[in-house]
Amino acid sequence: MKRYNAALLLLVMAFMLVLSACGQPTSNAADTSSTTETKEQAAVEKTAEETPAEPAAEKTAATESDTVTFASDAGDVQVPRNPQRIVDLTAFTTGYLVALDAPVAGALSGAINNKYIKEQLAAQGTVDLGDLPTAEPILELKPDLIIAYKGTEGIDQLSAIAPVVQFEYGKRTYKDLLLELGKLTDREDQAKAWIENWESQINELKPQVEAAVGDRTVSILNPYDKGLYVFGHNYGRGGEILYGEFGLKAPEKAQAEAIDSGTGFASISLELLPEYAGDIIFTSPWSGDDSDPEVVYGNSIWKNLPAVKAGNVFRLDPKSDTYNDPISLEGQLKFITDSLLSAK
Repeated sequence: MKRYNAALLLLVMAFMLVLSACGQPTSNAADTSSTTETKEQAAVEKTAEETPAEPAAEKTAATESDTVTFASDAGDVQVPRNPQRIVDLTAFTTGYLVALDAPVAGALSGAINNKYIKEQLAAQGTVDLGDLPTAEPILELKPDLIIAYKGTEGIDQLSAIAPVVQFEYGKRTYKDLLLELGKLTDREDQAKAWIENWESQINELKPQVEAAVGDRTVSILNPYDKGLYVFGHNYGRGGEILYGEFGLKAPEKAQAEAIDSGTGFASISLELLPEYAGDIIFTSPWSGDDSDPEVVYGNSIWKNLPAVKAGNVFRLDPKSDTYNDPISLEGQLKFITDSLLSAK
């Protein structure tokens, strides 16, 4: 990776990136105190002083011959043809990289703690950057590629460390995103192979699921501090499998507001719950706040739902099942299929 002078590094370290690992990722710039800035500047100066100049023949920066132009959602970027040290600042993209066997040098805590990819990341020594990474630990990893969401604050500063590819959250289906990341990491064949194998599994399971579920409706419901989220086809939690691959239907209002609208979710009050609750329910507490889910689960409205009375409620993992990357989907597929086949 190209070495940058100390002055530029000092500029980089003056910015803090704020990233969220919730189900709806956002990114903002976070304020840093003068004390924090002083410590970071001192660390950069020390690193610059202790790092010897690298001979031109040994530089790790990609030359013109081994870089390619990648069309990111924020414009074209020159990236390594075969990146070797990727830092993912989105959390939700990390599982795609794992599926492609791409080298992840650093990732956010949400991805690190995702039970479906945790062991794979540990095995390759991926560094946990926390939920609010500063530039210093990113710099120390010496990445040759950084992945971030479009609109992330501090992109210019990140670009001083390594090429930054920005993706717009939710713009693509998970299959299309996998193909894009296959192009980015020079692993298109692996991406196509995964999709082919996945579709083969779905084709085998779908007739069994259709026979078991019949014309019953299915809901994905998450209590949160102001009511419930009703999730659709593209926000994880099994939606890609339930509504996308298996083609199951949600209750009429949930279908219209969370799926047919393309938004992927709707927010409702507890009083409206019966109108959005399906004959089969997948649920978990919302991991984005500290609300008590028993406000919903212990309420008579919830307890009197037909799905609850029939025992057709299945609990999702509130953290790991929010992801819709290939590895997480593989893990969710068995649970969802077993649940649907056991529905009374």
